[in-house]
Amino acid sequence: MTTTPSEHDIHAYVDGRLEGERRAALELYLARHPERASEVQAWQRDAHRLRTAIGGTQTLPDNGALNPWAIRRRRRQRRLQRVAFAAAAMLCLGLGGFGGWQARGLRGAGTAPMADAMQAYRLVAMDHAARPDVVPQRDGDMQAWLDSHFAHAARLPDLSGAGFHAVGGRLFATDQGPAAMVFYQDAAGHAISFYVRPPGPRNHLLPSGQRADGGLVAQYWSGQGYNYAMVSRDDGVDPQVAAQAKASAI
Repeated sequence: MTTTPSEHDIHAYVDGRLEGERRAALELYLARHPERASEVQAWQRDAHRLRTAIGGTQTLPDNGALNPWAIRRRRRQRRLQRVAFAAAAMLCLGLGGFGGWQARGLRGAGTAPMADAMQAYRLVAMDHAARPDVVPQRDGDMQAWLDSHFAHAARLPDLSGAGFHAVGGRLFATDQGPAAMVFYQDAAGHAISFYVRPPGPRNHLLPSGQRADGGLVAQYWSGQGYNYAMVSRDDGVDPQVAAQAKASAI
């Protein structure tokens, strides 16, 4: 297997449900990646202990309390949250005063709908103070990256008809957990972003709306348990592009 196996295949292998060529390919991949193999073996031991604890059944019950897949998923989500908060803290320290501004913007973003989406756009697209965490190498990379952090998020909008293509993605920390921004550009360098974040006590699910602030326009909405925004400059991108992207994602 020359490419990284899917999480589905890895979990199926751990739980004894992967057969045939896919199993052989995954075992070949693990043989070539000993660190990943050690992690998978640890998961297999967890699954074995859990089967023993519930009576030695071969098929584990499919519920969030007992299924090893669900347990591993919760662990990974907690780890991603810790990484996102740590990355934001390091960025704030490295950028000095600007970092302090960023922390206030992203952590105190309950003052206006999706204020953190606008701050994220300024940070990446206008001030260039933060680089993308991931840059796509082929079609579908950004959707796979987003899906790895948000299980039920809306599909990324296709802006190719307006000349925009996804060029990178970045995680941000919020009080409710990681948020993500996917960054689009056209041939002229105009930028537009798709932002998704979990709701919280001060960032509840939002009605569909639009607002302008500091030369930016955010078109926002909620769905699938998350808040979203399309952000662009009010003098650089046809607002209909963001509006159409929003309409296709709702």
